[in-house]
Amino acid sequence: MKFKVLISVAAVAAASTSPASAQDRDSHFDGLYISGIAGIAAQGNDRADTLVFDTDRDGTFGDTVSTAAGANAFSTGFCNGAANGGTSAAGCAKDRDRVEYGGRIGLDIRNGDFVIGGLFEVTRNNSGDFTSGFSTTPASYTIGRHLDHAFALRARAGFTPGGGALFYATGGGSYSKINHTFSTSNTANSFTQVNDGKYVWGWQAGGGAEIMLTDNVSLGLEYLYNRHRDSKYRVDVGAGTAPATNPFLITSGGTGIRPLDTNFDYHSLRASVSLQF
Repeated sequence: MKFKVLISVAAVAAASTSPASAQDRDSHFDGLYISGIAGIAAQGNDRADTLVFDTDRDGTFGDTVSTAAGANAFSTGFCNGAANGGTSAAGCAKDRDRVEYGGRIGLDIRNGDFVIGGLFEVTRNNSGDFTSGFSTTPASYTIGRHLDHAFALRARAGFTPGGGALFYATGGGSYSKINHTFSTSNTANSFTQVNDGKYVWGWQAGGGAEIMLTDNVSLGLEYLYNRHRDSKYRVDVGAGTAPATNPFLITSGGTGIRPLDTNFDYHSLRASVSLQF
């Protein structure tokens, strides 16, 4: 629904403004430009995501957290979302979509009806990806990650049929700050977040279209797929007030926890207004 609203707004804005005159189209999409961006950052549906564990603290995740009797302490399962309570019966809230906004500066070079160029972009959104697990104690454990801001450097290449409009593909690298949250209903163990709020590398790819509204103002609509590598964060579980028979402590006196999926992915759909120089 959010995507449909954004597309409708862009269409109405384009229809309400007279396009640039044909005699001025030779200068379109050829030179420096700046843009303002606003849209939606939406999470995908990572149904298979779970929490994974490092019970012997050797840096390799995938161990089973076992009780003193040898049973799987997380046999009650996992969910793709934020736990609503201390047991799986309470269910999970969905991942969080949020408004994305930012700005860019770019340079296009036009050769006939073909355009190539590059751009530098800064964006911000607070979309959230959550993963939860439920232990048999019972207790819940939720890890969330959120994009704070991103810097991107992308190329774009496209086709402009005599000027007036541009249809393009775009892709490149990004450098982003990812913030994390951790929550649990377990009040016995201690929990320490490690490598929270770090900058990580990623990439973006997508496409879009722009239409000239005047000789130097254009309106655009763009889709991007975003992927950032988020493999350094973990939660270290310590003893706290729990006995040595606590499932997190049996193997090595502690356990590491992180999401199985070490990529933070989301979809962007944005409208842009650009000033061409």
